[in-house]
Amino acid sequence: MTLRQAVALAIKQNPDIELARLDEESARHGIRVARDPFTPHVTVGSGLAYTNGFPMSIEGSAPAIIQARATQYLFNRPQSYAIAQAKETARAAGFDVANKRDEVAYRTAALYLDAERSVRIGDLARREAESLQRVLETVQAQVREGRALPLAEKQAAFTLARARQIVENLDIELAGAETTLAIAVGLSAADRVRPVAEERPAPALPVSEEGAIQTAIESSHDLRKLQSQIAAKGLEIRGEKAARLPRADLVAQYGLFSKFNNYDQYFAKFQRNNGEIGVSFQVPIFSPGVSSQLVQSSTEVSHLKTELASARNRISADIQQSLRDVKKAQTAAEVARLDLEVAREQLNVNLAQMQEGRVTLRQVEEARITESDKWIAFYDAQYALEKARWAVLRLTGELVGSIEALP
Repeated sequence: MTLRQAVALAIKQNPDIELARLDEESARHGIRVARDPFTPHVTVGSGLAYTNGFPMSIEGSAPAIIQARATQYLFNRPQSYAIAQAKETARAAGFDVANKRDEVAYRTAALYLDAERSVRIGDLARREAESLQRVLETVQAQVREGRALPLAEKQAAFTLARARQIVENLDIELAGAETTLAIAVGLSAADRVRPVAEERPAPALPVSEEGAIQTAIESSHDLRKLQSQIAAKGLEIRGEKAARLPRADLVAQYGLFSKFNNYDQYFAKFQRNNGEIGVSFQVPIFSPGVSSQLVQSSTEVSHLKTELASARNRISADIQQSLRDVKKAQTAAEVARLDLEVAREQLNVNLAQMQEGRVTLRQVEEARITESDKWIAFYDAQYALEKARWAVLRLTGELVGSIEALP
């Protein structure tokens, strides 16, 4: 896969994002649960019973062949605020999904770069091992001719064995990186995702540090979630205050009576179909626990506001540090590039001198090994720089858009 394909697949089917989406869906269903008391609830059943004497009640209702009840909130301010609070909770869950998406996208990009690095450095390590093999063969020939000590052969053999060990370790690292990348994009541990060799443009960074900080604060899902939590807690406080307000409920009942319950003997008139509809009013008089709940909720709001201020400072500090990391990585990449150019030029000089007979094949192969080491350092610096750039874009909320814009 390309980097863009890997991140797109991870956003689509990564299990962490799917879990966050399920939490958001659960929070949205919580809105319906909070609204439920404002819709009519109708129950139908029977209070059928044998009566001996005066017809008494069964669970608060007169004995009836068929009975039905309907209830509904008409005016209940605490429950109205509970609905608004449920909406804010669902909104905060949506920020969780967006935050998890950015987190998974960055983690996938970092794993992709690790796997890509393992592929490139593994290829260089194999070429270095091939050069060391030729060096060993040259030294062995010199030892047979008496122009080198046996110790030189042992040293060359040891160097070759160490290079092959590095190749083997890199292959193991690559297998682990490709498996981890497969899991990140939502595949199974039995799968492996191998990066496609591609040339990517460098991720564009914000023009200024101040602009990057402002963009990061405005797009931060963590800050929006905290703000939503503060709003939800404020609605909870208003709901607790509204607990002192009157409430009104719609009530309706129906009963199908029978004469064998002795209604015609104890009441002046018997009527088979009976019903009532009205409004139940409740006025709270004494609620001692409301004050304690208000104090507790106010403390939680203060806690969330402190977290919000701390999160803003943390985002600013993270942006500043990330930009410093980019600058440091740029310097390291430039130094690695210059060092590589020196090694490549030295190899060209050795090749020219070998044709003139002034440099041996062993010296040329050693120069190739040095060049290979410089290539590895150069690739490491390049990957560190790219990863540092993606880290900045993750903080500013532009990571996913920048990766989706890749060719």
